[in-house]
Amino acid sequence: MRQKAVSLFLCYLLLFTCSGVEAGKNEGKKRRSESSEDSGSGFWKALTYMAVGGGLAVAGLPALGFTGAGIAANSMAASLMSWSAIMNGGGVPAGGLVATLQSLGAGGSSIIMGKIGALLGYTTYKYIDSKETEDEE
Repeated sequence: MRQKAVSLFLCYLLLFTCSGVEAGKNEGKKRRSESSEDSGSGFWKALTYMAVGGGLAVAGLPALGFTGAGIAANSMAASLMSWSAIMNGGGVPAGGLVATLQSLGAGGSSIIMGKIGALLGYTTYKYIDSKETEDEE
């Protein structure tokens, strides 16, 4: 159920990007007519940011050392686990950062991580787009 909700939310964000309407402003048509050479590229820019964000999120956990077979030796995850065990008196706490990241890495929940990365990519796109709009004005 949660995956369907996240998928629907990401679809809504893409459709919102395509429409060119900003919340609280009625300048969508005005902006489109001013930048006719850039019409339609908002969708592709947003999609690019979402794809890169999703890819980085999916590849991020294994790259840090949180793999399906456990924590990889001599990795950032191993250092984080060691630090966590030292700070907690010799054991890694259940529900802590290391345990949560390991369960995500071992569970193969790359779909969820990809959707979170896509959402962060879209947020980055909207932030950069708003800065560019402010610079133009």
